[in-house]
This record gives sequence, structure tokens and C-alpha cells, in this order.
Amino acid sequence: MPASKAKQADTAQRRTEMLRMKLSGKSVTQIAEHFGMSLSTASKDISRIIKKARELEIQEAELYREVQRGRLETLLLGVWPDAITGEPKASEAARKLISDLSDLLGVKVPVRTEISGPDGGDIPFSSGELSELKALIEISDQPGAIVPVFEQDTDDEDDELEDAGEGDDDDSDG
Repeated sequence: MPASKAKQADTAQRRTEMLRMKLSGKSVTQIAEHFGMSLSTASKDISRIIKKARELEIQEAELYREVQRGRLETLLLGVWPDAITGEPKASEAARKLISDLSDLLGVKVPVRTEISGPDGGDIPFSSGELSELKALIEISDQPGAIVPVFEQDTDDEDDELEDAGEGDDDDSDG
């Protein structure tokens, strides 16, 4: 059986106050102590009020989107007759309204973005060293930048270190 309306109102008021305390920087422990409840209960209440706030925010955004859609459609209906007869200003206004509606409703195809090297070619990235990455970032927004030449990592140093270390693991005198 659901809680009475008075109990629901008390819970909503308590959770709202808990959220205000959390937003003001209080810890869950401090909030739990303030309300005389366990840490677990306070944590659950705060989670529930945050979830509810997110849901309300989404609902408000959807409502705003619907209101704006209706306004744009009303404006489009006003310019449409002149736009289809070829009147230039009405055609331009209709085009802008349709574009705004597409943006609002999220129906435009995303623009493809890619990162490329000089003249649209490959990124000259060879070793993966931090200094090389920093150098490439520095020239990334400069048209016509000269790409620094990076030495190829040949792993010769690693081989030399391994060769020098061979036989050192043997602790016997013989």
C-alpha cells in the first residue's frame, strides 16, 4: 500500500532539503547525521532525488523542444505559400526555418570529422614518444607547417643492453 499523501509530501520535502545540502557541499555522512538516519538510507534518498531531478530536467527539455517546434512550424506555415511561388525572401525564410527545425529535432546527418597530417595525408607518428606527440600537437593548427623529422626507434639500444647483461645472472664461480 502506498504511503499517505502527507507522508509522500514529507519525504519529498526532506529529499529536496537533502539535495540542497549536497549541492552546498555537505557530505552524505553530514546529511545522514542532520536527519538522524543511517548512511545507507541517506545515500539512497540522495540518489533517488538526483534521479528524479534528472527525469524532470529531461521532461522540461522535451516540453521546451515541443513548444519551439510548434512555434517554428507556425512560422513556416506563414511563409510557405509565398515560398512555393518563388518569392526570394519567403524562400530564404522557409529554408532557415526548416534548418532550425532539423537542428531542433536532431535529424541532420552528422558532419564527418577526421584528423589528418600535412596536406591531408597520414599523421607522421612513428615512435609514440611523448615529445613527438607534443611536437605534432604544436604544429597541428598551423597551415603549411613543417613536420619535424623523428628518429625511428630501432630497438638497438635494448638489444645492446640485453647482450651486455647476458651471463651476469650466473652467480657461480666456475
